[in-house]
Amino acid sequence: MNKLTKTLIGFVLLTLLFVFSCQKKHENSDTILEGKATIYVDESIVPIIEDETAVFETEYKAKLNLVSKSENEIINSLMNETAKIAILTRTLSDDELKAFQTKKIKPRITPFATDAVTFIKNKTTNDTLLVLQDVIDFLKGKSVPTIKGLVFDNANSSTVRCLADISGVAIANQKNIFSLKSNEEVIKYVAQNKEMIGIIGINWIFQPPLDLEEAVNKVNVLAVKDRNKSEYFFPTQDNLALGKYPLARHLHIVNCQGYSGLGMGFASFLGGERGQRIILKSGLVPERTPSRKIVIRNTISKK
Repeated sequence: MNKLTKTLIGFVLLTLLFVFSCQKKHENSDTILEGKATIYVDESIVPIIEDETAVFETEYKAKLNLVSKSENEIINSLMNETAKIAILTRTLSDDELKAFQTKKIKPRITPFATDAVTFIKNKTTNDTLLVLQDVIDFLKGKSVPTIKGLVFDNANSSTVRCLADISGVAIANQKNIFSLKSNEEVIKYVAQNKEMIGIIGINWIFQPPLDLEEAVNKVNVLAVKDRNKSEYFFPTQDNLALGKYPLARHLHIVNCQGYSGLGMGFASFLGGERGQRIILKSGLVPERTPSRKIVIRNTISKK
């Protein structure tokens, strides 16, 4: 091998190394608190994540692109590596974790809040009580006098999965059970139809967009009696915190970036003092109660 050949080979190797380094730098252009990242969000909890994102972006040099999807769509995107960061209403299952392990991916999963699957009904109906066993019986095809029909947000949503897990029934194509496209559509539909019961995430009632407030004012949230229980409970913040409401669920951020990027930074923000305080003010239940500062004064100001 002559000197010219060795020089050419060395030049090619250095060029390839430089290109590879530039690509890696471009791929991992975000850091914990700076850069851009896309986060897939369960559609039933979009309002609270929009609030958290707005504050996060004002405090740091970060831009988060939120993509609203159904639970099944998000899980599929994580599995095929289209999504690297996701916010779900459940943690990953054992089978899902094993699938990631085969790809040598170790997801970081951080719980940060508790919300609830909620039943709503048109405000013109006086009854605001619902027995969970009646819902289960209706899903199984039985006739239930108190339920004329159920409306879900999406056939692939977390609310459908929640009720399917509780009832043991695959929810699809049953009589008088319908799926729309979003929580917003369910609220609007129930606001216009007296006989239907809608199933949504409570966050859409606590923090509706301005253009949805009129429809929200036309529906009632129902109190639910769990199986083998005697009391009905509304999905209030206190009842969620005390574990009294039967359809409470934990929210998680799943980070599959594999490096110290915005997935890690946003997870830390959600679980930190500022992020948890936003959760508390939203009506949901924070994973950790934010601290309160008490200032003791020796004198009282007249101002």
